[in-house]
Amino acid sequence: MQTIWGIDLGGTKIEGVILASPSPDAVIIRKRIDTEAYKGYQHIVNQIVRLIHELEAETGHKAEKVGIGTPGTVEPSTGLMKNCNTTCLNDMPLKKDLMGLLGIPVEIANDANCFALAEATMGVVPEVVPNYQCVFGVIMGTGVGGGVVIKGNDGQAFVLNGTQGIGGEWGHNELEPNGYDCYCGKKGCTEQVLSGPALQRYYTQISGKELKMKEIVERYYAGTDPFATQTIDRMLEYFGKAVSVLMNILDPDAIVLGGGVGNIDLLYTEGVERAKKYIFNSGRVQTKILRPKLGDSAGVFGAAMLVK
Repeated sequence: MQTIWGIDLGGTKIEGVILASPSPDAVIIRKRIDTEAYKGYQHIVNQIVRLIHELEAETGHKAEKVGIGTPGTVEPSTGLMKNCNTTCLNDMPLKKDLMGLLGIPVEIANDANCFALAEATMGVVPEVVPNYQCVFGVIMGTGVGGGVVIKGNDGQAFVLNGTQGIGGEWGHNELEPNGYDCYCGKKGCTEQVLSGPALQRYYTQISGKELKMKEIVERYYAGTDPFATQTIDRMLEYFGKAVSVLMNILDPDAIVLGGGVGNIDLLYTEGVERAKKYIFNSGRVQTKILRPKLGDSAGVFGAAMLVK
């Protein structure tokens, strides 16, 4: 029996899955262990290897190849990791080291790419746009990221990593001129406007109060807090502008919104209306803006689909 293996490497947990087929209903086993990233790079590598060996021992299946979703990406010219918020991974040969220890092929992609691939292959997209050519997966949560999935002529979906391994990185384009400083070195990046922490920071700046996004949204709907109204209106305007750029460049069949901020209902209605002002299509938005189907399973399922 041929199985499909995926690993989702997070900052606190590493999750593994074995699938009997490319379907969310074909899970043989799922298991999580602690990342223990504070112990350093080599410990993380050993934890991934440990999890794969435990999955093998508990199921009797042998991993022949494995896909891994990571909090960063591989620099194609060097094979080294970059842009990882688990910083001990940066500049390290994660793929090479894992292949050396496991003795099998390993494919690595950014966690946002894995989210996009999962939703495009076994999530919401096949249900709504079965004949898609291009899907963009958006992450709007603690950070902002994205991934591009293309369906080839053979019907197989694949992640568009790009020449520099940064395909889909819409979170680090300037959205707000002279906006907040971003850790990437620029100002006003999409992440510094549309992430949950950035929206909360803006609310605090104009109101003098600290609230969670859930409370800000509740106050917006209640119509009792002008600062909440201002915060959400700003979010919708910048969301419309940001996704219009994705539409103008890629013209995807669907954009799937993941992350905590992506749960806000207004993005699917008023957010799309705002995009109409900016899209280069006479004010018409035909791209499907979709809610994800797979929840927190998307990362590990998408990782598995890297090696399907």
